Amino acid sequence: MSESSRPQAVARVSVVVIAYNDAAHVADAVRSALAQGEAVGEVVVVDDASGDATPEVLAGFAAEPRVRPLVRTENSGGCGTPRNDGVAAAVHPYVLFLDSDDLLMPGAVDGLLAVAEAERADVVAGVCVRRELPEGRETVWAPTLYDVTRGATLPGTVIDGIAAHPEFVLDTLSVNKLYRRDFLDRHAIRFPDGAFHYEDFVFSARVQAAVPRLAVTDVPVYVWHVRRQAATLSISLRRASLANWEHRIAAHAAVVDVFRAAGHPALARAAQAKFLDYDLPMYLRELPQRTADYRAGWWTATRTHLLGFEDAAVAAAQAPSRWLHSAFAALAAVPEGPELTRFVELAAPLPRLVPPYPRAGDGTPVLAAAPADVPLAGLAELAPGELPVAVDGEVAVGASTRLTVTVHDLYGRVAALAPLSVGVSFTERVSAAELSAEAPLLRADEGWTATVSVPTSKLLRAGRLASWSLRAEVRYADGSTGTVEVRAPGGFTGRRGMVLGRLGRVLLVQVVASARRGLVLRFAGGATGARQVVSGRFRRLLAFR
Repeated sequence: MSESSRPQAVARVSVVVIAYNDAAHVADAVRSALAQGEAVGEVVVVDDASGDATPEVLAGFAAEPRVRPLVRTENSGGCGTPRNDGVAAAVHPYVLFLDSDDLLMPGAVDGLLAVAEAERADVVAGVCVRRELPEGRETVWAPTLYDVTRGATLPGTVIDGIAAHPEFVLDTLSVNKLYRRDFLDRHAIRFPDGAFHYEDFVFSARVQAAVPRLAVTDVPVYVWHVRRQAATLSISLRRASLANWEHRIAAHAAVVDVFRAAGHPALARAAQAKFLDYDLPMYLRELPQRTADYRAGWWTATRTHLLGFEDAAVAAAQAPSRWLHSAFAALAAVPEGPELTRFVELAAPLPRLVPPYPRAGDGTPVLAAAPADVPLAGLAELAPGELPVAVDGEVAVGASTRLTVTVHDLYGRVAALAPLSVGVSFTERVSAAELSAEAPLLRADEGWTATVSVPTSKLLRAGRLASWSLRAEVRYADGSTGTVEVRAPGGFTGRRGMVLGRLGRVLLVQVVASARRGLVLRFAGGATGARQVVSGRFRRLLAFR
């Protein structure tokens, strides 16, 4: 960046931090804002009537003139009202939002501000990283929009509204963006007040509906901490509560209303398609873990919401999402047993249709037995890489870990492509380390089979448990490929045991099925694993999260 393009070292940005009973983290958040430098003229910290030591922590910044605590006397019940209070109190031309348990990345404000000034942008969007704690594993939020290594094309562009890029409705975050304050004021854009959850969804829709001059960047902006072990889970992690899903549905309905009221029907349809492709599968694949009452209430609420979707929105969704929408329309009550599992697997991040493969009387492929015998419209037109192929896995562990996979035919589509070989990737959850192996596919009664192996020693991690997920890339005669998650076969309930490794070392092994029936391998070796077993913590520490 040239000297002339650098933002002037004057106060330009108000950072609005919201906090509620977060004495343990709020100071780190405030310090990450102050560390942005002189461009941050103030850090407005809105304490939403905390009952812990949060006020005392904020009092510790009394000597810092840029920190302005605002203390609410009554808790709002949500995140929208304190953020609105912060915007109302802000005095600088730009506003940036920060939650008390997250962090701004070094240089975030200078990077965003430089783009805002150079491009005269109303909004500048940057990269948010989700950091899983305590493991520290990081992933880019909305990678199809922001991660150029995953094919994102928008970073480095400036667009006037998102009408030409309706895929941007996927980005529902408010915290990874710098906003021109007069733009927010001119269009009366604020968060929903009170106990309204998923308020970011509605705020983001209001911003997008106002047709901002939007600059999309690859500037690293925000660290979103995901604390699954916290005593009080964040709203986005409270998925075991039916109310959480009902709040999400209400927020999504409000988003659609915002776009329609602003005269953007195409964006309303894009939001409905996004719900089918993103929100619905995320909750559906966890449904078997819930109680019968939860499942019944969830199905009813979801079905009511989905039946109001426009036909064009459903048609714009991916094929597995369209089939699931048809299943909800066909079934008034939640399915159970194998039928529910079938839907859950279709909702996996890499969707799959599992045997049996039923057909209607005229030979048309259908999703399941009646009454869910809805046609699999568009199956014949799917490219090889889009086919929801099912690959089962069986594991044997010794000095080597051997995985035997079975590739199931899919209404004849796999056979027509003539599968030749399979490459299996073992990916470790914490480090994202990857091992791979390949083998030819051989015809069998159930489809095609292959066996790959890797040294078990390479699957161990010193001093800690190691958890590995498995993916298979099926390679066809024409050079095309399709990647699927290796699944636990029907009826598999998991197993664990001990194996003697090199020099008599004890290796503890657990082979389990995830909630969506993905096959997961877990290893603990030596004294560390033995101590965990003796202490009774092995099962809890290995619980799939």
